[in-house]
Amino acid sequence: MNSSHSYRSSRRRQTNNSLQYDNIDRQILVLHKAMANKLVTHRELRQQVIDTLESRYTNGQLRHGGYLIWTCLMEYIDDEPDVFIQGVLADTPQMRKLRRRTPFVNLLTEEERMAALNETALCP
Repeated sequence: MNSSHSYRSSRRRQTNNSLQYDNIDRQILVLHKAMANKLVTHRELRQQVIDTLESRYTNGQLRHGGYLIWTCLMEYIDDEPDVFIQGVLADTPQMRKLRRRTPFVNLLTEEERMAALNETALCP
């Protein structure tokens, strides 16, 4: 196999992987939009998120920076819910990484999760 074919093949895999990651990030973002909105309207779910944050931080599963970001965002939820939602949905490398290990676990029902994903699939 010549080096130019190998290079093209490698670039194609990188492009496919990049597209795959972008698609996953879009799905994660859509789910976080639904979860953030649900947290704003369902106060009873917030302690679950805080407990998850505390547990992960205590067990070394969440770094201090990530812990601070998530806990600071949670502090905005009552007084400035729009700031909370914007922060959760921020399009930054750091927030994309943090959303992949979200503390917003088990907030959506399967029906809510599918509805969020299907709604996005219908958007152009």
